[in-house]
Amino acid sequence: MPQIIGIGSRHALTVADLSLALASQIGYTFWGTALERIDSLLHIANLAQNRTLDGMKAIAAIPARLASTRLPRKVLREIAGETLLGRVYSAVRACPRLEQVIIATDSDEILQLARHNGWDAQLTSAAHRNGTERVHELAALIAADVYVNVQGDEPLTRPEHIVSLLDLMQDPWVQVGTLKTPAAPEDVSNPNAVKVVTDLSGRALYFSRATIPHDRDRTGPRYFTHLGVYAYRKAALDRYCALPESPLERSERLEQLRFLENGIPIHVAETPYDTVRVDTEEDLRRVELILRAR
Repeated sequence: MPQIIGIGSRHALTVADLSLALASQIGYTFWGTALERIDSLLHIANLAQNRTLDGMKAIAAIPARLASTRLPRKVLREIAGETLLGRVYSAVRACPRLEQVIIATDSDEILQLARHNGWDAQLTSAAHRNGTERVHELAALIAADVYVNVQGDEPLTRPEHIVSLLDLMQDPWVQVGTLKTPAAPEDVSNPNAVKVVTDLSGRALYFSRATIPHDRDRTGPRYFTHLGVYAYRKAALDRYCALPESPLERSERLEQLRFLENGIPIHVAETPYDTVRVDTEEDLRRVELILRAR
């Protein structure tokens, strides 16, 4: 039975919760002002009242918008008789370790589609610059230990991806988690396939659209593709959204670089299950061929 540490009459912390709070404040230097730290402590205390059986309450958000530039209205495009968004929602909902799955959108059309199909959805601000900021809005409304971010244009998402992320987040020191998979040969030099390199402990060193690492002497390094699925603790989301867009984020158009440029570690788990992010008509056809072959 975990030891409970009382905080006033409204909150109660387990030792694990307190460890997370201390990790957030002592282990890192980027958590902002004292008031932000106090708010983070109170948020963690509140989580003690909302535990799932495995000790970690996790919810998933699927950011979805219509205003995509390269493939307009892509989340509503159909693949093998089902919308991209519907496929993503069904796959994420199939993970038994999630307490709730919510579509986060700025589109009334997507909201109405979700309601018609019985999907949980929330209308969010149109001012958000990326999916992480949209997830942060939900995190301000719903208390959880971990918030999972699954993009609405990843129709090959599997429940196993979510399980790998949640396993990674069992470590209270991990504030941000994501996934990588061995890169297909055609993706190594493809700028639409984001590559990631990590240190020996699994922390991301860099994400890039370029081929990394560069194989100068033809030693044959392993290449990994980054999968756009994330898990965050609320303190990391709070800090991210308080920061301006970073130079590398702007250069690569990769939102996760804001974390790295500000000293916020991203831990990366490996999965054998690749995905295809749909950004073009070619991607759409590729996914349809994969689904038909199953």
